[in-house]
Amino acid sequence: QVQVVESGGGLVQAGGSLRLSCAASGISFSFYRMGWFRQAPGKQRELVAAITRGSVTNYAASVEGRFTISRDNAKNTVYLQMNSLEPEDTAIYYCNAHYISNDFWGQGTQVTVSA
Repeated sequence: QVQVVESGGGLVQAGGSLRLSCAASGISFSFYRMGWFRQAPGKQRELVAAITRGSVTNYAASVEGRFTISRDNAKNTVYLQMNSLEPEDTAIYYCNAHYISNDFWGQGTQVTVSA
């Protein structure tokens, strides 16, 4: 009964901001590395940002300095604050929970950035 549910996607103009949320249930959330991935048309899925159980973060070079990943273990939720959005950020954004051999994925949320 694992559930991973993204929210917060939408349409925004270039230079704007969005905040994505991912709520997970049915897992021991604090043990999991949480990550945000995205997939644009014609491209493979890529890591955007990840945060470990110890809150160590890493980012794709293309979003470093613009995006911030954070987690709230009390709420079993991970966030992705996206600022200074660019049309190249347009993609479906997926939330991932990883621990050892366990991987769980959300259904994705669409982010569209217009020029």
